[in-house]
Amino acid sequence: MKSRSWIVTATLCSTLALGACSSTRFSGPGMGGASAAPVSPAPIEAIPSGPVESAPLAPIEGQPLPPIAGAPAPMGSGLAPAPGTEVAGLPPAAAPAPAAPSSRTAMVGNWSARDASGKSCRIQLSSTPALDLYRASASGCSNQDLSKVNAWDFRDGEVYLYQTGGSVAARLRGSSSGLSGVLAKSGAPLSLSR
Repeated sequence: MKSRSWIVTATLCSTLALGACSSTRFSGPGMGGASAAPVSPAPIEAIPSGPVESAPLAPIEGQPLPPIAGAPAPMGSGLAPAPGTEVAGLPPAAAPAPAAPSSRTAMVGNWSARDASGKSCRIQLSSTPALDLYRASASGCSNQDLSKVNAWDFRDGEVYLYQTGGSVAARLRGSSSGLSGVLAKSGAPLSLSR
């Protein structure tokens, strides 16, 4: 008898559960109930608009105004006047430094190298490609790093001298008539001149 009442109870519970799922009180819009009718959204009307206009915004209170093209910079703005422009009470601005050479071909040729000890030797920078670098040679160099120079390159305004094995021997910057920099391993100064 016990098993029979258990079966009746289980059947009654499952019937009630199934009945609750199909109830209309759970079948509102988007609930997917049996009696729910599909709901379609109301159409949205477009609002006509006029032409789009733009204007600069008013400055924020307490903030400086943006500079006007061609106008002198206000005093204390942190902006430097154009080179050669004189501003009352200030010395003329210095002319910009000469630009670094912009081509590898300007560096090709014979150079006299002088290291920190004052000793000099010859460095030849060639235009002959050597893989992704260019050939170089050193003669009469007592400095071990310079004596092994066999390649060079010009990148970002700097001349890189490479040793046998591909390590950087020196980095130099300057013009086609003179370069200055340092030896990579020791950091000792090095200069090249024509």
